[in-house]
Amino acid sequence: MEISVEISKYPLADDYIPYIKDFIDRLNSVNGLTVVTNTMSTQVFGEYDLLMNTLQQEMKRSWETFGASIFVCKFIGRNLDPALNPHG
Repeated sequence: MEISVEISKYPLADDYIPYIKDFIDRLNSVNGLTVVTNTMSTQVFGEYDLLMNTLQQEMKRSWETFGASIFVCKFIGRNLDPALNPHG
């Protein structure tokens, strides 16, 4: 089963850019996931188990490494990767 996740991360720190960049870079390093970023959020597309296991690991790693952050996520049980679905 393919899914799509939209994530917004809000580190509770003054210098928040490195915290967000690290999280996105780690998502980008996972083979099998497609990651699309913009100024408002990061969208991740891929197989359910791979994506959910990656999010579990990387969110935990983020909290352990950088401290408190808020993650706001939206999930849909379909791959909405714009490269695969150019017309929505």
